[in-house]
Amino acid sequence: MSEDINKRAADNIRILAMAMVEKAKSGHPGGAMGGADFIHILFSEFLNFDPSDPEWINRDRFFLDPGHMSPMLYAVLTLTGHFSIEDIKQFRQWESPTPGHPELDRKRMIENTSGPLGQGHTIAVGAAIAERFLTARFGELFSHKIFTFISDGGIQEEISQGAGRLAGFLGLHNLIMFYDSNGIQLSTETSAVTNENTAMKYRAWGWNVLEIDGNNHSQIRDALNKAVNEKEKPTIIIGKTIMGKGLVDAEGKSFERKTSTHGMPVSEAGGSFEKSVINLGGDPENPFAIFSDVQEYYKKVLDRKQKAAAEWKKRFAEWEKSNQVLWKKLHDFYSGKIPSIDFSQIKQKEGVSTRVASSAVLEVLAEKVENMIVASADLSNSDKTDGFLKKTKPFMKNDFSGSFLQMGVSELTMAAVMNGMALHGGVIPACGTFLVFSDYMKPAVRLACLMRIPVIYIWSHDAFRVGEDGPTHQPVEQEAQLRLMEHLKNHHGENSMLVLRPADAAETTTAWKTALENRNTPTALLLSRQNIKDLPSISGNRYNDALNLQKGAYIVHDCDGTPDIILVANGSEVSTLFEGALLLNNDGIKYRIISAPSEGLFRNQPEKYKKSIIPDDIPVFGLTAGLPVTLQGFVRSKGKIWGLETFGYSAPYKVLDEKLGFTPENVYLQVTELLKKFRY
Repeated sequence: MSEDINKRAADNIRILAMAMVEKAKSGHPGGAMGGADFIHILFSEFLNFDPSDPEWINRDRFFLDPGHMSPMLYAVLTLTGHFSIEDIKQFRQWESPTPGHPELDRKRMIENTSGPLGQGHTIAVGAAIAERFLTARFGELFSHKIFTFISDGGIQEEISQGAGRLAGFLGLHNLIMFYDSNGIQLSTETSAVTNENTAMKYRAWGWNVLEIDGNNHSQIRDALNKAVNEKEKPTIIIGKTIMGKGLVDAEGKSFERKTSTHGMPVSEAGGSFEKSVINLGGDPENPFAIFSDVQEYYKKVLDRKQKAAAEWKKRFAEWEKSNQVLWKKLHDFYSGKIPSIDFSQIKQKEGVSTRVASSAVLEVLAEKVENMIVASADLSNSDKTDGFLKKTKPFMKNDFSGSFLQMGVSELTMAAVMNGMALHGGVIPACGTFLVFSDYMKPAVRLACLMRIPVIYIWSHDAFRVGEDGPTHQPVEQEAQLRLMEHLKNHHGENSMLVLRPADAAETTTAWKTALENRNTPTALLLSRQNIKDLPSISGNRYNDALNLQKGAYIVHDCDGTPDIILVANGSEVSTLFEGALLLNNDGIKYRIISAPSEGLFRNQPEKYKKSIIPDDIPVFGLTAGLPVTLQGFVRSKGKIWGLETFGYSAPYKVLDEKLGFTPENVYLQVTELLKKFRY
């Protein structure tokens, strides 16, 4: 009877998945039907969660990698009561809770936005690291498992190399991954593109590798038992499954293992929807139905899980009584509370690069923010995240007492791992590399924006002043690309990202303060390689001045009366404006200098403030080491921007300043020419 009900439940998932796609007239039924057996056994027998408390901190996490298999996930979550039949009938429709690819919705047990293949299981690696980090601090009472599901496509994505290597190296035995190996992808069979030995590859990375029939319930159950009891290695369960399991054509013949069922409704793919429903034990007149025996079975499953969660909560209550200090710390970690830090007291050396200024802040954060994890893509001594590392130690296998992650050369993996840490909760993730390599990270950065998770990116070497390294290492267009994310709104109407390019050490300190306080979106810090002169204080306290960074743009120098010209820049170019402005003094030109670290923040300010800073009737000159469009929101049509419109060149940065026009003399020349245009 038990195995019969398990088959019924898996077939019920298959029917619901197939019906969703059929009604929507789009979607991916085949893979969802093949993975139904594993997902049923996992959710009903192994995944620990509290049906009444979906955000319970000690729940096991499940991260889906192939987002196109969303019908499988929505179907099993319908059996658990997290979605209604009406919800899944609205699959892929406007304002539906069941979009084509799952979007983060913890209250419905959707732990991650998935779609770009490879990222979901890499997110799981980050969550597994976060779990080990927290367990190292609070004890094994807080240990739980991280499950993830990957497909033939996801395992081909290059990011899987980084995820596999890192998880094996760290011995993340809390990580269990099911590889749905059905041999079919969107346009071909997998044999047309690969013949690699997946099992051998993961064994080489140090994984526990189990190979099973992925549609056989007893084999799935046995593999999961072995995986949850593994104490040394992450586990990959390679399950050979059948694409479109249970499908038949109009004649009742098998329509399984068809490429066409990967990405279109069964009826369009050449199979028979009605006969397939019948073959799976359902009613084609009412395919959106939960079988009564399956419903009863899942009611018992949910009762059992709720009781298990209640037992854990009893143990937690006892732990809390005798561990009040730790309990408060745990609460603060998961609530996202930032400890009180007097940023004004952080000592900064005079005239340093903003990466070095960032390092000084990180040294303090390493001691003050106990749940902060910093990573670097083999550049910690260059992006200066080593300021944090000096006060802690890197993670190693069986030792997560430190708080630094040496990622190696794997920027995209790093970004996705940071997303996983943030999604798990309880930690504050930040990661560093060169700004030019943000290009590698963009797919994961975009998901962070979409999910509204507060990952902090530390991007140093922010301009052509990388110099001798040449144009491959000199970012030109990268800042503009990131500024677009400040323009792009998330689904809560917020700027999807905060991008800060500080002008000196004081602004770097306040940029870090702002980043830590920003809990709704990711934050990018764009930092210089070369030293920068500190800006003079307009108030007598440069730190207090720099707090105005939180308005996006503010006055760092002003004249008496109405200025003839407004000069605007961010980062190291602000000090260049100051130097050029000294030449303007000789001509009696009155000027105002604006530091503009975030165009997005400035755009959000009241109109009164914006016009007080940059009035409409005064010409504006902008200076940027990136594309001119970077400052277009400040300069608008009544002005001029000096920027770069070509890739950089290999030469010492001071030579590049001269050759590319980033000198006081050129600032003077450009401003005087602009004023002639408006005066005559």
